[in-house]
Amino acid sequence: MEALTNVLFGTLRVSTPLLLAGMAVLLSQQINMLNIAIEGLMLAGAFSAVVVGAFLGNVWLGLLASMLFAMLFTLIFALFVIDLKANLIVAGLALNILAGGLLAYLLVVWFNTRGVYSPGTLDKLPLITIPIIDQIPFLGAVFSGHGVLTYVSWLSVIFTSLLLYRTPLGTHMRAVGEHKEAAETAGIPVRRVQYTALLIGGAMAGLAGAQLAIGDLTLFSENMTNGRGFIAMAAVFFGAARPGLTALGCLLFGLFDALQIRLQIGTGIPPQLPQMLPYLIVVGTLTMIAVRRKLKGTSI
Repeated sequence: MEALTNVLFGTLRVSTPLLLAGMAVLLSQQINMLNIAIEGLMLAGAFSAVVVGAFLGNVWLGLLASMLFAMLFTLIFALFVIDLKANLIVAGLALNILAGGLLAYLLVVWFNTRGVYSPGTLDKLPLITIPIIDQIPFLGAVFSGHGVLTYVSWLSVIFTSLLLYRTPLGTHMRAVGEHKEAAETAGIPVRRVQYTALLIGGAMAGLAGAQLAIGDLTLFSENMTNGRGFIAMAAVFFGAARPGLTALGCLLFGLFDALQIRLQIGTGIPPQLPQMLPYLIVVGTLTMIAVRRKLKGTSI
């Protein structure tokens, strides 16, 4: 039972950045502008959370900075793909490279360090104990005691669902994604809707990066996203760009990530094999989706 609760607790913890990044990618997918730059945005959020939080001595200001800095990078991405009509994939990959290179350079210039920056003056985000639930065996061990962003990540799923299906802005987003020219003819401000969707997603991506940097740790590492942005992207395809199914996909990927961590402890299995597990699941999932779409296409 203890092993099960540890795995489930770990699943919720490691799913947090996936959920936040997944909702960010989902919003961009709804306007038919898949945000390939998600890894760079997460790195920007992680970096600013640590640097600003340590400099100002306040982890909450670091959290705010993570959203603002990621939104700044998102604005650059949006400018190129919306106004300058740059290729979406090229612009996204370029921003990922820009973020990785720029932040690594700033580590050297500002802090005279390479790879990892770990200030000793920064606290991580507080853990939250849920009243009543924390007293219930098993449920308390699984659902209580997580960092604040774990609960925010689940609120982001609800927020995204309400935004898309219960607000005029969400209706406009889906209309723009369905047929941009028709939406423009109907009087929808397409450019404003595209910028809004990308910037909201940018703020969520910044929070995803902050979770990696100040949620469980208090440091920034050059490659700390470790492909999580692309895993979140796979979850969006898995969930057909629907908030609930995308969240389920993030949970599944988080479960396999938590399992691989567990399998490395006292099992005698070479650590490289469990580490492959989450990525094999991503490849398998995308393959199944492609096969399913192929079958549907041939059946018409």
